[in-house]
Amino acid sequence: MIILGIDTSCDDTSIGIIKAQNNKGNFKILSNIISSQVNIHKKYGGVYPMLAKREHQKNLVFVFKKALKKANLLKIKNKKSEKDNKIQTIEKTLSREEILKNELIKFLEKYEKPKIDILSVTTGPGLDPCLWVGLNFTKSLSYYWEIPIVPANHIQSHILVNFLDFNFKEINSFFPAVSLIVSGGHTQIILIKNIGKYKILGETLDDAAGECFDKTARILNLEYPGGPKIAEKAKKIKNKNLKYNISLPRPMINSKNYDFSFSGLKTAVLYKTLKDKNNLKNERYIEEMCWEIQQSVIDVLIKKTIKAAKDYKAKAIFLGGGVSANNELRRQFKEKIKQEKLKINFFVPPKDLCTDNGIMVAISGYFNYLKNKTKSWKKIKINGNLKL
Repeated sequence: MIILGIDTSCDDTSIGIIKAQNNKGNFKILSNIISSQVNIHKKYGGVYPMLAKREHQKNLVFVFKKALKKANLLKIKNKKSEKDNKIQTIEKTLSREEILKNELIKFLEKYEKPKIDILSVTTGPGLDPCLWVGLNFTKSLSYYWEIPIVPANHIQSHILVNFLDFNFKEINSFFPAVSLIVSGGHTQIILIKNIGKYKILGETLDDAAGECFDKTARILNLEYPGGPKIAEKAKKIKNKNLKYNISLPRPMINSKNYDFSFSGLKTAVLYKTLKDKNNLKNERYIEEMCWEIQQSVIDVLIKKTIKAAKDYKAKAIFLGGGVSANNELRRQFKEKIKQEKLKINFFVPPKDLCTDNGIMVAISGYFNYLKNKTKSWKKIKINGNLKL
């Protein structure tokens, strides 16, 4: 079975194609294409939704074609089709996406239907304008080629991408599990009772961890996205013999619940830099500040997640989301589990599958398909605030 996943939940236009091998697991990646808009949004210090929507329109067919070609599924029609009545429905479905409509119609007229069994698309959570572009594109393909369409929850997709190399028989042995989803828009601790059975144990009350990185990076005059820039600077601190002795709060680290709050950390950085404004041109000061910001976030994420894993007797911890690509976060998680001699499996996706991608949507779509969650292309809708 071949599954194509499409994600346009934020600023990455992502399409991935996988093959599920005879219901035994161990998905095979056929292609994973991502078109990033980072350079476009950099000057805004964050994602500008309507601009992101326009870029998705421009990129989707290009990324789609590239993904099919990489998977060896792109074939030109032997002869040009006669007038196609289905095109009228495509024009109506994409009436608000003029650029995408024109590009997709040209594509459909030129290429044959690929050997794809399921189309999966992110329907939320995410930015509404961006989600609609991806959904309308997928609905058009589903209608035109008569391929089943399966909606995917973005958060579930970040969890299930960890199962990429699993044999399906071994998956149940890791439940109950705890997942930390940590990105620019989300910071959540989720109890996983089974695939499709989730309970949110805690989440951020204000800024997500990735958002905190972006905002504190901006205070330090570092480029967007802030997480990688802060990690890059922090990496230069080889030991804890710090010159400036910067100390920042670890918000809610000792609270009895599993919730997070990072807005106070952002405010602390702002006040500290205003006080030390003469040091802002000193590279060593910036590096130490970045080290302390990163460590503050890591300390809170690890303590809360380990606490949840212990309290719920979890057999595994799964990480997901863009911030989970952070080397120090990954290293310190493993170190903490080893230090405390916890009998907990620790899983984190390859770095290229931590950020938004089509592979995670395809995997999520596959499991949803097994649970008979296919929908008519006419009825499927987006929900920017979709919950697990």
